[in-house]
Amino acid sequence: MSKRLADVARKVGVSEATVSRVLNDKPGVSDATRQAVLTALDVLGYERPTQLRGARARLVGLVLPELTNPIFPALAEIVGGGLTQSGYTPLLCTQNAGGITESDYVDLLLQQQVSGVIFLGGNYSQTNSPHEHYQRLSRLNLPTVLVNARMDGLDFATVSTDDTTAAEQAVRHLHQLGHRRIGLLLGPSDHVPSQRKLAGARRVLVDLGAPLDDALVVRGLYTLESGQAGATRLIAAGATAIVCASDLLALGAVRAARRAGRRVPDEISVVGYDDSALMSCTEPPLTTVRQPIDAMGRTAIELLLAQINGGATTGVELLFEPELVLRASTAPLAG
Repeated sequence: MSKRLADVARKVGVSEATVSRVLNDKPGVSDATRQAVLTALDVLGYERPTQLRGARARLVGLVLPELTNPIFPALAEIVGGGLTQSGYTPLLCTQNAGGITESDYVDLLLQQQVSGVIFLGGNYSQTNSPHEHYQRLSRLNLPTVLVNARMDGLDFATVSTDDTTAAEQAVRHLHQLGHRRIGLLLGPSDHVPSQRKLAGARRVLVDLGAPLDDALVVRGLYTLESGQAGATRLIAAGATAIVCASDLLALGAVRAARRAGRRVPDEISVVGYDDSALMSCTEPPLTTVRQPIDAMGRTAIELLLAQINGGATTGVELLFEPELVLRASTAPLAG
């Protein structure tokens, strides 16, 4: 008993007396501390006292930023299936504009006494978004894994595609095809993956002796409509090729080119990012940078289970190598 008290107290950062009050269901302990102690018991593999056990299930929260981008349902299928095979039940939490927030979902998941949470994209990738709910998870020592690049200062295990390399691959490919006016269609300015893509594109263009023209950098939302609007601006600025931060943006760029009377790829080349479902079936089939979501999903599960079983994996960011997939939306510069 004394070792359990000491271990839990050390994990939560409270006194052994406080842990004892929680285990004996005594008053005088805040709800947040009580939850932290109970979570620490589960994380450390100690059995809860009978009166505190309830009907706790082996649940894991699976938080998605949206479902309109096909890469997120694909990731959710991989991670959710893997969790089920490992004996856990995923609780799917999907956000939409004007609906329930990430913070609200964290509250709900904590009420369900989940064993951990996997975020498949979210506020942690945007520096100007609310982050208090992540600090709460950190204080509770709840096993947490982030999929997609995170901002500095969030000390969670993270699984990301190497966005810098992804942009470099796309830009080098277009440069080899003769393109020099290469536009970038990115997400918001505070979005960390887009910041990394911009840095990679800038670096490789400097190496190639063709520094990036700031007029050829356009930011927007990760939607087809935003892609169309942004690509219209890039085409007007003289871009002959466009590197996009998602496949949806790329499909919007193809539509913009056609609306402008330009043929893809004969007059405008377009590169996407993700290699989400059906990109080989578009017209033209989309050249894109593939995220290795199978390997990333399996690794996210491994990192979470390691934490649940008492391992220390927090703070690490594992970068996965992207792959340029050549299809028919890119071609040599005409003329």
